[in-house]
Amino acid sequence: MAFVNCPGVADAPHLVTTEEIAEYIQGNYSEHPRLPSFMRISETIGVKTRRFVRPLSEVATQEDFRTRNERAYANVAKLAEQAARKALHESGLTGRQIGGLITFHATGLAVPGLDAYLVSALDLREDILRIPMTQVACAGGAHALALAAKLTCPDTPILVVGAEELSSAWQQGDTDLPAMIWKLLFGDGAAAAVVSAEPLRRPGAVIEDTWFHLLKNSRTHYQLMADEVGFHFESTPAALRAVSETLQQLPWLQDQQTWNPEFGVIHPGGPRILDHIASHGGCPEEALRHSRASLAENGNTGGSAVLRILARIHEEPPPPNATGLLLGLGPGFCAAASRIRWTAQPATASQAPCPPRHP
Repeated sequence: MAFVNCPGVADAPHLVTTEEIAEYIQGNYSEHPRLPSFMRISETIGVKTRRFVRPLSEVATQEDFRTRNERAYANVAKLAEQAARKALHESGLTGRQIGGLITFHATGLAVPGLDAYLVSALDLREDILRIPMTQVACAGGAHALALAAKLTCPDTPILVVGAEELSSAWQQGDTDLPAMIWKLLFGDGAAAAVVSAEPLRRPGAVIEDTWFHLLKNSRTHYQLMADEVGFHFESTPAALRAVSETLQQLPWLQDQQTWNPEFGVIHPGGPRILDHIASHGGCPEEALRHSRASLAENGNTGGSAVLRILARIHEEPPPPNATGLLLGLGPGFCAAASRIRWTAQPATASQAPCPPRHP
């Protein structure tokens, strides 16, 4: 059993509406034969706003790979540090008290990577256990939390940190339907949380069980490719079918009489993915409300989205002992999940509610 402390969230600076992106697509791809389809998708994508690290006009500028990648890594590192500092504050711990660090991001390639940067930036211990993950993408947050739950032990809390500049995958020359969906869906940002073997300062989620799954022979369903101008996300219709195939393997779902999660922390990969999770019994629709609200406000921010959703739940917590599902799906085709429960500790003088995301 592991406790997930109140997450810290870092937002990218530039608010961009879906209307602005739709207008941009309409103005710059006016001759595209599928433009009417793009416009219809902009109305049903489930995203109203998202944040980019740069204004839309700059995000849509064509650049060489090196320029875009170096900027993306710098922005990912900055956002990750901001989120990690907030997470440490929420847990009441200093960097020197952290025994393990799990980082995840798919954008901003660098060696040494985000983990090495954060050890110095946060003054973490030199002998800290480091687990950098750069290839799980949208499943990163769920994977990292489940892994942290397996690794944490008394007096060895684990700091989980994820960040993405998914706007760096906006490629002006990519004009097929999936590429246009990414343009309308993705957002930038970071989130972090401390996972501990003992409860710390505030009520929160307890991880009671974990699950990892990789669907064999599904590597090309959803992947990130690179060329001279940068990264490109690619997916096929099989990716959506893989959601259903993967959910069928979720162990807690096997007993429908007892499995009825009261809240969900589900990665909002898109509205159709959330629809599939509800229709296949992963979570009732009402339990997805925080995931849908996060999708509308932030778009798909990659693996850190599950931590953002958990931060939202801290603002409007479920009843004590309510059961929940934390789930992320990503390239591979892979999944990671945790069976969680909400715990409400007795208030003390040192406890305070998780501060609002928008002071």
